[in-house]
Amino acid sequence: MGAGHSAGGISAAYVAGDSPVHRLEPHTKLVAVVAFALVVVTTPVQAASAPVAYAGFLALVLGVAAVAGVRAARLARSLLVELPFVFFALLLPVVSGGPRVQVLGLSLSEHGLWTGGGLLAKATLSVLAATVLAATTEPRALLRGLQRLHLPQVLVQILMFMVRYADVVLGELRRMRVARESRGFRPRHVGALRVLGPAAGSLFIRSYERGERVHLAMLSRGFTGRLPTGPPPVVGARSWATALTLPLAAAVVLGTSSLLL
Repeated sequence: MGAGHSAGGISAAYVAGDSPVHRLEPHTKLVAVVAFALVVVTTPVQAASAPVAYAGFLALVLGVAAVAGVRAARLARSLLVELPFVFFALLLPVVSGGPRVQVLGLSLSEHGLWTGGGLLAKATLSVLAATVLAATTEPRALLRGLQRLHLPQVLVQILMFMVRYADVVLGELRRMRVARESRGFRPRHVGALRVLGPAAGSLFIRSYERGERVHLAMLSRGFTGRLPTGPPPVVGARSWATALTLPLAAAVVLGTSSLLL
């Protein structure tokens, strides 16, 4: 069973390094990112200080990314995840009611502009923070962090198997694609669904059977339903203070921008 991680898989999100961000314990980084996202989400959308606060949040995230050595291209690629939010944010000014303003010859809702802009800004900032977390923390370390934060064991195990075998399933999918293309298959019309449908079913059955074999092998080796972990490392106040610098600075930015405007 393949244990290697293929390029472009889940493990490809991690960028090896030895920065202060890399060295932090994973559960402290998880708490920091969630706290930062909460500060971002609680920013009043229609407040005059909101654009200033968003700019400050962005500077903080980019500063952490620079310290961690996460490149701008890596951050930019991660923003593809929020394309549905972009579409929704662009649609809000058109379909929302209330006072209208003229923008480039279009009559747009003022409330929709504020709401759509706030949604897009908050989604972008949260994705960037999560990207820095993923780029500086190995997937297995993230799972250990979730355990330290007492996430239910069932959820941790589901995530563990997803991280462990997603690349294996993707490799199987690539081999099936190569096999189809070597036989002259080109998905250029609707009729290709007659081939792709059974292929998807075959991939599901293979993945299910692989999961059954892995589960039986684990049980035969004494698996009791809990992930084996060693003694948790001691995390001092200094590590927590370093990790919480981001959300605390974000809270300061939010409070300061509200006072200035």
